[in-house]
Amino acid sequence: MVSRRDFIKTSSVACAGTLSGLAAISVPAGCSPSLKPVTIQSVGSNFEREPLIRPFGFKGGYMTEIWQTANFLQSASGIKKVGLCTQNVLWSDASVFAGHSESGGNAIMFALTEYSLQLIKGRSFTDPVTLLDEIFDEVYEYGRKITGKSDLRKTFALNALVGVDNAAWMLFAAENGITNFDDLIPKKYRPALSKHSKIVASIPLMAYSIPVSEIVQAVDSGYFFMKIKIGQPGTQAEMLEKDKERLSSIHSAIGHYRTPHSETGKLPYYFDANGRYEEKETLLKLIDHAKKIGAFDQIAIIEEPFPEEAEIDVTDIPVRLASDESAHTDKDAITRIGMGYKAIALKAIAKTMSMTMKIANVAKEKNVPCFCADLTVNPILVDWNKNIAARLDPFPGLGTGLLETNGHQNYKNWEEMESYHPYADASWRKTQNGVFSLNDDFFKKSGGILTDSNHYMDLFKA
Repeated sequence: MVSRRDFIKTSSVACAGTLSGLAAISVPAGCSPSLKPVTIQSVGSNFEREPLIRPFGFKGGYMTEIWQTANFLQSASGIKKVGLCTQNVLWSDASVFAGHSESGGNAIMFALTEYSLQLIKGRSFTDPVTLLDEIFDEVYEYGRKITGKSDLRKTFALNALVGVDNAAWMLFAAENGITNFDDLIPKKYRPALSKHSKIVASIPLMAYSIPVSEIVQAVDSGYFFMKIKIGQPGTQAEMLEKDKERLSSIHSAIGHYRTPHSETGKLPYYFDANGRYEEKETLLKLIDHAKKIGAFDQIAIIEEPFPEEAEIDVTDIPVRLASDESAHTDKDAITRIGMGYKAIALKAIAKTMSMTMKIANVAKEKNVPCFCADLTVNPILVDWNKNIAARLDPFPGLGTGLLETNGHQNYKNWEEMESYHPYADASWRKTQNGVFSLNDDFFKKSGGILTDSNHYMDLFKA
């Protein structure tokens, strides 16, 4: 089915092969022995290119389109599922993005996805988390090889694996008669994902170019927790001055607004630097400026202020710093927590659902709060993220979970993409007064993530 949009079909559906030589199946700790293993008989991949309203810039680059990849798995019993992935080469490894054309970088990530599918064809698995653990190192090494980068960021491989992992979760659920996400969560990870929040804050993204007047409009429409990009272009000194001016303008415009969703009644500020601050002293100067203008006590989060490779201890910084892309895996999250980071941005839609459960688990053990950040994903993946956000502990100082979603701000064909959602008209899909209201229907249907999308299933009719 070809839409009016620029659609490129590169189907690589594989025919079923023999399943000889499979290793014996062992049930991992924490999994019910009554759950049966799943054998993957056929695989396939495809993608659609979604244009953006305007070039989307961060980390020194600009994206003009985002590839939505679809990954097909068919079990030996004949069940078919399609998992989705929104590729973001610029976020996952900016050097790969800079070293290739935009389509070239996307093609490399798509090659990792196809490679992973061929790895799992003919394999049996007892749960998706174990399946990811079994193939990740090999997929990552393949990525290092085809990019020529020995220091390839792990998030590049994880991003490539999102749709494969999602399809595995869907297939595993269908094979075992599981219809609810709560029942699908392995016992080991349930303590971190045990809540059923009735509301989750909807977080829009305010990029460098968004005028303060639009931020005011967002607050007037009900948004109370917004992600604001800092770390603007220029030298470190130029960046700092621009960020100080931006903070002053924003605080002057919305600092007096009030919200019922925070303990103080004031609007919390969420700043994302994307690793632009090279030294601790520079960030401390921005924080001192926030104190000077009376904005300091409203800073809830500063996300990823420093380059990952700098490995700066942040224990003495007097605001809550969050780790995002630097917390590639659960082990990396433990390292960041040890460095003084006091929050973790979870990305089930960028680091796989399986890895996200592991990261959420270690954060819970360390008593570090989590929230869900976006990757400018499609509407269906918003609800994959929302299922995590709804089950996390409420963020400190707020009575809600947090979910960033900015696709509606950036995709040219967002409304058409929404029609691909199996529950496109559900009330829990819509932001109202700055929040998603999650009723029993949301939890009963798991936000639709275990339900087939006709549009994406049709990509594999052949």
